[in-house]
Amino acid sequence: MATYDLTQRIAPNLDRHLVFPLLEFLQERQMYPDEQILKSKIELLNKTNMVDYAMDIHKSLYHTEDVPQDMVERRVEVVARLKALEERAAPIVSFLQNPNSFQDLRANDQHYNLQMLNDRYQIGPDQIEALYQYAKFQFECGNYSGAADYLYQYRALCTNSERRLSALWGKMAAEILMQNWDIALEELNQLKEKVDDPKSFTSPLNQMQSRIWLMHWSLFIFFNHDNGRTLIIDLFNQDKYLNAIQTNAPHLLRYLATAFIVNKRRRPQFKDFIKVIQQEQNSYKDPITEFLACVYVNYDFDGAQKKMKECEEVILNDPFLGKRVEDSNFATVPLRDEFLENARLFIFETYCRIHQRIDMAVLAEKLNLNYEEAQRWIVNLIRNSKLDAKIDAKSGTVIMEPTQPNVYEQLIDHTKGLSGRTYKLVGQLLEHAQTQAAR
Repeated sequence: MATYDLTQRIAPNLDRHLVFPLLEFLQERQMYPDEQILKSKIELLNKTNMVDYAMDIHKSLYHTEDVPQDMVERRVEVVARLKALEERAAPIVSFLQNPNSFQDLRANDQHYNLQMLNDRYQIGPDQIEALYQYAKFQFECGNYSGAADYLYQYRALCTNSERRLSALWGKMAAEILMQNWDIALEELNQLKEKVDDPKSFTSPLNQMQSRIWLMHWSLFIFFNHDNGRTLIIDLFNQDKYLNAIQTNAPHLLRYLATAFIVNKRRRPQFKDFIKVIQQEQNSYKDPITEFLACVYVNYDFDGAQKKMKECEEVILNDPFLGKRVEDSNFATVPLRDEFLENARLFIFETYCRIHQRIDMAVLAEKLNLNYEEAQRWIVNLIRNSKLDAKIDAKSGTVIMEPTQPNVYEQLIDHTKGLSGRTYKLVGQLLEHAQTQAAR
């Protein structure tokens, strides 16, 4: 299944600290030799301040209690640098940790706060900058809780828009690594506002790259948050973001496709998304995208049935989709089960649109179920009003009830489509105008 592993495509779009959970997952799944994973961890750690962790992995990798001299020297440097930053940031950290003095700050009045800090506590731009450097260093040391707190406080005092944006990225990464999914989602929404503002970037290319980073980081949130599988469609399926996916990150189609499949509510955008899957088959495909192509493009139901088995393996071995069931942050029903159930429904719905009378034995084969399981599955669909059909037990067939298209519903659908296209066109014109104005 390493053939379908996307880690090498995803990792360059993540902060290096966010790559560690992916490597941990791959190590658990034993998709690569343990030695290879441990070497990758050390390579990542060498670019952070987590020297003690690197030493532990080195001992495990080489089965020794000795560590290289450069690691020992690096540890001394990190400790010395941490102490120096603590001293520089001490005045503002002391102020922020004192409940009495902290009350002197006014909400949403940055000008007053900066003036008050300077006049009463002799805390100026240098000390505020020291707070940022201290927070960043804490993050590199793996102290994500401390980093998140200091970055949040720094943003309220920072006047530099680029630094404030950097602090927002760091805060979201820290919340992800602490698995604070609700807070991480709030940070994601704030960051999206900045990323969608052309004034935040020197060129449209830089803005598109930020959108790509945002989507990659958001995978941690969307596949852990209770409402994430709906929210990922809301974000990834926007024209600006879908364009970025098709241009530079087509592998993200796996996650959008999965979200569409497991989402219980059919969305009008789904038909357009199938067109995207069809367009991008030459640039990216995996069993999940191929499954949709089999069902909705090629009407290859035998092929779709085979792809379902491959999809199950892909989901189990994907760091974002293959969450362990015992994980307390994971939904009650494993994503794999939801995927397979809805995938069968996709096959069945499409097959039924083509055939009015369906042999139960043939249908069971298409759904990868035995005869009795297929019969129970269809009975449940009819009982739950998800299927306008009846079962002829004597002939062993499912008979679909003919449905006449409602003229008024068709008119409404066409009007919605026209309205949606108009909205997209206006949005593109406005974005173009804003980009020109920013230049």
